[in-house]
Amino acid sequence: MNRNFAFGKENFIWIGCAVVLIVIGFILMSGGGSPDGVSFNPSIFSKQRIAVAPAMTMIGFLLMVAGILKNGKDLPKDEKSLEDSDYSDTFKKIAPASKKITSTSKKNASTSR
Repeated sequence: MNRNFAFGKENFIWIGCAVVLIVIGFILMSGGGSPDGVSFNPSIFSKQRIAVAPAMTMIGFLLMVAGILKNGKDLPKDEKSLEDSDYSDTFKKIAPASKKITSTSKKNASTSR
């Protein structure tokens, strides 16, 4: 069975690594609360929670964007491009009709005043 996914295998690996980094970053950010809920706990301002965890989370988000935008090289060479696909023919047929609809609606709007 041949499945057409939007991303290749390499993209999914990048996205999976990004999710792991984001989760680790949020885990490192958590904690530091006071035991009774009222007293101040200075560990909330530790270097781990202020610098390391947000940096790791940001790197994860950037890696996620890179994984999404990365061009999948493991896609088959015989894939038809968007210009050659059946959808482009449909769009060419729909586009002139949508121009007629918008011009007609503009005429109706100007005459109804």
